[in-house]
Amino acid sequence: MNTRADIDVRAGTPVAGVAGVILAMALAAIGNGLMFAYIPVRLGAEGYAPTWAGLILTGLSAGGIAGCLLTAWLVRRVGHARAYMVFSALIVLSNALVGMAVDPVVWIVARALYGFAICGMFVVAQSWLNDAVGNTIRGRVMAIFYVCYIVGLGVGSYLMGFLDITTPMAPIAGIAFTAASILPVGLTQLRQPPPPQGAAVAVREAWRISPVGVAGMLAVGGLSMMIAGFAPIHATASGYSQQQVAALMFAMPLGTLVFQIPFGWISDRTDRRYVLIAAAALVVVAGLAASRFDGGSLGLMIAIYLIWSGASESIYSLSSAHANDRASKEELVRLSGTMLFLWSVSGFIVPGLGTALTAAFGTASFMIVAIVVAALFCAFTIWRVIRSPRVPADETGAFTPLSAQTPLPVPPTKD
Repeated sequence: MNTRADIDVRAGTPVAGVAGVILAMALAAIGNGLMFAYIPVRLGAEGYAPTWAGLILTGLSAGGIAGCLLTAWLVRRVGHARAYMVFSALIVLSNALVGMAVDPVVWIVARALYGFAICGMFVVAQSWLNDAVGNTIRGRVMAIFYVCYIVGLGVGSYLMGFLDITTPMAPIAGIAFTAASILPVGLTQLRQPPPPQGAAVAVREAWRISPVGVAGMLAVGGLSMMIAGFAPIHATASGYSQQQVAALMFAMPLGTLVFQIPFGWISDRTDRRYVLIAAAALVVVAGLAASRFDGGSLGLMIAIYLIWSGASESIYSLSSAHANDRASKEELVRLSGTMLFLWSVSGFIVPGLGTALTAAFGTASFMIVAIVVAALFCAFTIWRVIRSPRVPADETGAFTPLSAQTPLPVPPTKD
């Protein structure tokens, strides 16, 4: 017979400890969202070309690739709690470097440190939650975890509109939120999860399991960085005020929450590839609308970007769910590591292309890149629907809302 601890959390696991991990990442998200919005606005105010903001975004993605490969090694050496504090310290260092002076070259290094650290923090937090809670509530706990993080990103972006960007107030606030996020982890009574396996990158196996899942990760890695990363760069270059950029950045994470639940509900009841096609097509339409009405009223642009961001972020969770439907239990860990790696590589290469096009044709180039990426993925998915049958409904898993601003879930080590 299952005990209540088996049903809710594992035996001996304090509920406050689970809540503490979620709170820690939500606090970190506020600081992260603040810095995402602050950097392009401050560079624009200082007269730097938008290309620098694109290079900084590419540096962040490069750090994320390193995080994918090295986090498991670090956690095996020092444990989850110490690793989380190491990653938090790196984010504090990153924000301190940003706050010392407006130097784009230094900022590239700083944001690469951030990319490495945030990837590691997610691996630690997800491993902890997966180990702490049982199967019956794991999906709900992880959904709460992601929603709290996404909301934190939006709150942080909105907060930027109230700070004096001519001073180091924003980086200092980012440091404060990151430091505060260490407290719940430092005081936690959660037991240490088993050490994670080493990084597993098996692209050929992932392609065999789910070509659409692989293509979706390659698409959404670039889409996420282009839309979420270049939107504040373009808005700043187009003359939007600090408060307007903050409002735009606040709305985009809300789009993730608005679209993922209905898309996920539908995908649980039909071939997920149909929903992926619809999401990709919506990204194309919203991108065309963003291009057509670029420079229009703030309310109209917020509505367009909310749809654009929400539809693109949904490709992430839908692709993950579709790939997991086709994988065996033994393949899940390797598949997750490979998908995370592919997402990171795309998040490095596509923004690099966007930065090069920005230098040549202006900041609006990111819209064309995003439209082309989404259109290619949409066409590929249609082709796969024609070529390959769907997974039977009784063999599919339940949809979990995710964001492309967060690494893929770490598969549970037990159960």
